[in-house]
Amino acid sequence: MSCLDKLKFDANGLIPAIIQEQGTGRVLMMAWMNRASLEKTIETGKTHFWSRSRQKFWMKGESSGHTQQVRDIATDCDGDTLLIQVEQIGAACHEGYRSCFFRSFDKDGADFKITEERLATPEEIYGKK
Repeated sequence: MSCLDKLKFDANGLIPAIIQEQGTGRVLMMAWMNRASLEKTIETGKTHFWSRSRQKFWMKGESSGHTQQVRDIATDCDGDTLLIQVEQIGAACHEGYRSCFFRSFDKDGADFKITEERLATPEEIYGKK
């Protein structure tokens, strides 16, 4: 039995993966993995995910070049969530920010405030559509 057999994937065969920058502890993103994407992540050392909206297997950075080099994969005590520590190359967010969590609620909770500098625009990363 492999440690993957001990994980608790949901009814759709998915498990949430929190992606954290190893050097800083900054949470970069959250994405879904199925068994195949987790196996590919382990095999290649690059993060691979399952897109629920596109119903597609994908590697982080396949179109942007902004990849994640895996440094550690851990699971929580229940085996139903992954924490993957990475070395982030470029922006983790498709909107060009280091982290997908670049907005915080303002003091009143009425709006968001941008909390980090944008590294590049989506057009610069992916080209004009």
